[in-house]
Amino acid sequence: MCAWRSGGQQMAFSRSTRRFNVVSPEFRLVPTSHSRVGVASVCAAAFTFSGLVATVLLAAQPAAAADPAGYQNVRINEVTSSNNDTVELYNSGSTAVNLSGWKMSDDSFSPQSFTPSATTITAGGFVTFNSPKGLGDSDKLAIYTADGTVVDRVEWATDKAKPAMARCGGDGTGAWVTATSATTFGAANASNCPSSIPSASQVRINEVTSDASDTVELYNGGTSAVSIGSWKYVDSDTSHSPVSISSSSPSATSIPAHGYATFDSALGLGDNDSLFLLDSNGTTVDSVTWATDGAKPSDERCTNGTGWFQTSTTATLGSANSCSGGGSSGGGGGQVGHLLGGGGSLTSGCTPEAPSGTSSTPTGTSAWPGGLDVTITDNACAFTTSTGPEGRDVSGLAFDPANPSVLWAAKNKNWLYKLVKTNGKWAPDPSWSATGKQIRFAGGLGQPDSEGLTVGGNGHIYVTSERDNANNTVPKDTIMEFDPAATGSTLTPVHQWDMTSQFPQLNTGSKDDANLGFEGVGYVPDSWLTANGWVDPLTGAAYNPANYPLHGSGLYFAGLEWDGTLHVYGLNSDGTFTTFGTISTGKASVMDVMFDAGTQRIVATCDNTCGETHTFMKVNASGTIVPDVTYTNPAVMPIDNLEGFAIAPTSTCVNGLREAVWTDDGIYGFGSGTSSYGHALYSGTFPC
Repeated sequence: MCAWRSGGQQMAFSRSTRRFNVVSPEFRLVPTSHSRVGVASVCAAAFTFSGLVATVLLAAQPAAAADPAGYQNVRINEVTSSNNDTVELYNSGSTAVNLSGWKMSDDSFSPQSFTPSATTITAGGFVTFNSPKGLGDSDKLAIYTADGTVVDRVEWATDKAKPAMARCGGDGTGAWVTATSATTFGAANASNCPSSIPSASQVRINEVTSDASDTVELYNGGTSAVSIGSWKYVDSDTSHSPVSISSSSPSATSIPAHGYATFDSALGLGDNDSLFLLDSNGTTVDSVTWATDGAKPSDERCTNGTGWFQTSTTATLGSANSCSGGGSSGGGGGQVGHLLGGGGSLTSGCTPEAPSGTSSTPTGTSAWPGGLDVTITDNACAFTTSTGPEGRDVSGLAFDPANPSVLWAAKNKNWLYKLVKTNGKWAPDPSWSATGKQIRFAGGLGQPDSEGLTVGGNGHIYVTSERDNANNTVPKDTIMEFDPAATGSTLTPVHQWDMTSQFPQLNTGSKDDANLGFEGVGYVPDSWLTANGWVDPLTGAAYNPANYPLHGSGLYFAGLEWDGTLHVYGLNSDGTFTTFGTISTGKASVMDVMFDAGTQRIVATCDNTCGETHTFMKVNASGTIVPDVTYTNPAVMPIDNLEGFAIAPTSTCVNGLREAVWTDDGIYGFGSGTSSYGHALYSGTFPC
């Protein structure tokens, strides 16, 4: 800040607010904060002096109106340069915002009043107006509070706002997509967004700090690298010209898939300010606005890469956001999700069971990276069986990669389900079995305590069992292979592999200990292991699938509930198996395991025992599989024995998101009298 004090009125120019303010009387020009590039010239240009006498006199000015609380959460959500030149605003926050006195401008940056469809924009609500200035084929649009603070800004190249330019992948939080198929003013954009978000629009401003170096972090949520060498950025000062990223950080020319790039703003960033990201054509890619001190230590997206912004506790530039901040009033944040669907009466014999063994979420866990809303996606008591009339115990889940409209589910006490969507809910496929099929151990014997399942490279279903429920004090840690094309109401394994002898700690005569064996299993293709340089623990060299000619096209990672470790096996066609060793997940327990081709990660899931978390694992530079990042569940979900977890293949992506599904083993939800009581399946979204 710099200030001129004269005669009883002091006018001070604040770089953080980019406004002049009246302050207490004095009689000299003084600097009132540390200098930054351009501050001295601003002060010099603001006033003219002759000797010690000022050549201008300042009249007292009224205090400026305060910006309304939550203004930084209001986003331009859709705009068209056709017909009435309509603009849509969306409130990403959790409180209503008063728009009285707000203004807009085009590329002239001359603010002008507009007439909104409502003077208050509710939380999660839309307001529209027709531009009083008209909008050109290529133009800019800026929105200001009554006090002149820039709220949001968007720019587009020729015809990119025809029929409209809209945020896709989440109203208010999504990426800008140009030339959408139609307009949706006053309603959600999703219906007219493309099914696959363009690669460039997958790049997001992910974190920004107005401390020290004024660093900006970008994140690429797509599946391919994006060149950003010719992209530019600009702050909220409309006198500033956009600056190229490459001039600020010569090495930041490209962002790899699911990777990060950082640069320090050459423009400086104020205590309350905005940042706008532009592609090589000058079209807006993303933007963020923060109120006073909202970017100290940083303003970060939560969830990482997709959610809205909140003020962090610790900056994590160049890596996944911690999302551990309190979402202070300066940053964004305040979004709330909703638990949708559910309800219905319990059927006779259906008996939900309250969860047990709940622990807190581990330190360092990141917030859920997908959508905030979750939908209960089955009918109440949908999985009652002859061996499980209480309707509980649906555990493992796996999407069929060859047919992602199919979701396989395992129920303890020996049942297998092929689920398909019926009226928006997952339900047993009547063409396979409307009531599920019973499974047996080899020879048609016993009652497998079927916990986890995966789809193998041959399309068969591989199921883990930790004991025989007909003799439940004795462990029986096995992996069974079932052919889903087999006919009949009961399935017996094509192959069965018994690893029980490897876990003597489970064989104590206690049914509780016997119940802590194989809980989940995931098929991991050889192609991923070799491409990522996994070192074979048996040879100490790069894994070579040819060394194991009978194992098929991948390995099987079985999760042990006892201690949270993964046990890696090659399942040979002659009934033998190769043990490749044990992998630490860093978790106290594991309930489900999957390989997600979209993120190129192995995912180990733990229920309330570990605070409802999912650890994504990668191959590190040493060829070892290690934890990469851990996410918790969406905040609207219950804290229960949520044992099953599956993410749909990227081929199902819509607006940058795909389905994620959870199972509640105890069908307890939030308890008796709630919409979730008696339900096993929950559906949310995960980034593509």
